[in-house]
Amino acid sequence: MSVQTPAPATAGTRPESDPEGRGASRRRRPGPAQVATALFLLLLLAGSLTTEGFYSLSNMTAIANAAAVVGIIAVGATAIVLGGHLFSLSIGTTVAVCAMFFLHVLRFGMVPALALTLLFGAALLGVQGWLVGRFGANPIIVTIGAGALQEGAATWISGGTSVYPPPDAPDFSWLASPLLGVPFPVYVFVVVTVVGEVVLRRTVFGRQLILMGESPQAARSAALPTSRLTVTAFVCAGLTAAVAGVLLGAFNQSGTLTTTGTLTYDSIAAILVGGAAVTGGRGSVLRTAVGALVLAALADMLLLRGYSTPVQLLALGVIVVAVILLNHLTSHDKETR
Repeated sequence: MSVQTPAPATAGTRPESDPEGRGASRRRRPGPAQVATALFLLLLLAGSLTTEGFYSLSNMTAIANAAAVVGIIAVGATAIVLGGHLFSLSIGTTVAVCAMFFLHVLRFGMVPALALTLLFGAALLGVQGWLVGRFGANPIIVTIGAGALQEGAATWISGGTSVYPPPDAPDFSWLASPLLGVPFPVYVFVVVTVVGEVVLRRTVFGRQLILMGESPQAARSAALPTSRLTVTAFVCAGLTAAVAGVLLGAFNQSGTLTTTGTLTYDSIAAILVGGAAVTGGRGSVLRTAVGALVLAALADMLLLRGYSTPVQLLALGVIVVAVILLNHLTSHDKETR
């Protein structure tokens, strides 16, 4: 007499040991990303209630405008983090170099200059992605070296001076004029965020990138094109860095390496505050955008309360460290259940 063995549980069915779907409900519990974002939004709300003028329309507009450029950069860089390749430590330099490049090629016209700058930014980051994906190079070392090369080349070509648009360049004063009360960079930020979320969540590339970040071994076993995915992720970061460079160059009407400022650090902070895992595979473009808004709101609140820039940077640093610890503890708790 043959003995029938129970069929293995498959996706969409509940194991008999879990008839009520308790495993599914456990999976629906808020993860570290949602917990971190909620905690800091509550912290921000509590602090802002004591800050005069924080909720004025003009201040809300200023916060959105302050978050726009950093958010645009962070949205593209999220692809690198999701793919499990840590961060690009040259992305702030790339933004500054793209601003200088855009102003220089404006002599060819607005549309050609925009297209060339997007290609230039994509190439700068794409080469770094090729080194990381094709040869397994350490992304931190590669991006630090790339940043140094970009700084050296930009300084040599420009002679260490600022780059200005040609005399017959288009007038970009409209960038400073709000459209329906909202600054133009905010519209760009929203469009880039929506496009980034669709690409990472609704395309084969996005799903494969997240799988690669979750488990590189599983990605290789599934014969996923890991090298191509890595290059594409870096290209996405290069495109958004170029967009930010165009906005900064057009708005400032000058381009210099000092434009870099804290853009690299700020974009990484936005990604981490949004709850992305440093190890890859977990994160969201939308949450990165929220992270950029939270950081901008916090900096604005500290400024309104009279705190200096060093204090603001210290507060942002504390937040980033707290988010990393919270993510680690939450993930460790899930693994030990």
